[in-house]
Amino acid sequence: MTSRDDSAQASPVESALDQAVRVHGGALVGYLPFGFPSLDASVEAAVALAKNGVDVLELGLPYSDPVMDGAVIQRATTVALANGFSIADAFSAMKEITAEISIPALIMTYWNPVLAYGVERFADDLVASGGAGLITPDLIPDEGSNWIDVATARDLDHVFLAAPSSTDSRLDQSIQASRGFVYAVSTMGITGTRSDVDSAAHSLVARLRDRGAAHIGVGLGISTADQVREVLSYADGAIVGSALVSALETGGISAVTDKALELASGKPIHA
Repeated sequence: MTSRDDSAQASPVESALDQAVRVHGGALVGYLPFGFPSLDASVEAAVALAKNGVDVLELGLPYSDPVMDGAVIQRATTVALANGFSIADAFSAMKEITAEISIPALIMTYWNPVLAYGVERFADDLVASGGAGLITPDLIPDEGSNWIDVATARDLDHVFLAAPSSTDSRLDQSIQASRGFVYAVSTMGITGTRSDVDSAAHSLVARLRDRGAAHIGVGLGISTADQVREVLSYADGAIVGSALVSALETGGISAVTDKALELASGKPIHA
C-alpha cells in the first residue's frame, strides 16, 4: 500500500518504483493498449518499451466507452475492438509479454469490463498471465472494496486516481485504497499530449506526500523528455500514454522504441 509501514513487503510495482528512484531518479511508466495495431504487434511493442527504458508497463484494455481517453488512444482502441479484441486476448497477450520482460505490468481498465467478466475470474486470469494488478480510472475508492478484497487476496496491486480537485478526505481515501502507487492526474480532462504539464500536478503531489503517500505517479499530458525530467523532480513516476501510442500509430515498433528511449533520457540520472 502506498502508505504502508516499513515492515510490509513491497509489491513488484512498488519495488520497481523504489529501484528506479534510487538508480535513475525516478521511473518511466509507459502505456500502450492491447490489440493495437494488432494483438501480435501490441505484444511486440510492449516488450520493446520494457527493453528500452520503461520501468513499469501500463497496458490498456480496449473499451467501447472510453470516457477519459483522448483522441489518439480512442483511435487505437477502436481499431483493436474492430479487429475482434476480447478480454481473453488481453490475458493471452499479457502472458506473452511477461514471459519476455523483467519489469511489472499493470492493466489499465474501466470497471464495467471487469464486472462483466467476473471480478474474481478477472483477478485469477490476471494472476495466471503474470500481471501485477489494475489501474481503475473510473472506480472510486469508496466503491472499490470488493475489488480491493479480491486483489489483496491474490497479492495484486490496486491503483486509484487522485485529481487536483480532490478534497483532502478524498486524497486520504485514494492513498489508503491504493497499492502500487497513487495515480496523480496532472490536469483536469481527458488524456492526450500537452505542451506543458499542468502546474497543479506539483501541488497535488505535495498534498499527497503530506498525507502519507509513499509512491506517486503523475500522468495525463506528458510527452517529452523534459516533461519526464520535470515530473520526476517531485514524483516517483512519470506516466506516458498518448505520445507512445501516437508513435506506434505513425511509425510502428521502431518509432515507439525510439520514443521510449527519448523519454527515458529525461530521467534525472540516465541509464
